[in-house]
Amino acid sequence: MSEPDDDTSGIEYVVVRNDEEQYSIWDASMPIPAGWRADGFSGSKADALARVELVWTDMRPRSVR
Repeated sequence: MSEPDDDTSGIEYVVVRNDEEQYSIWDASMPIPAGWRADGFSGSKADALARVELVWTDMRPRSVR
């Protein structure tokens, strides 16, 4: 049995970022939570996670860098 949010489900994800420059992915059909904003990338879960891996190279919050 597949996971409900795997890539075959057709869910589109957006990459989101907060003020501390921490990244996550979010279901594109839902409102983005307060404190987060769209990064400009959307796609499958695998593609969104690959984008996060590409752009989030320093996991420390911006305030402690």
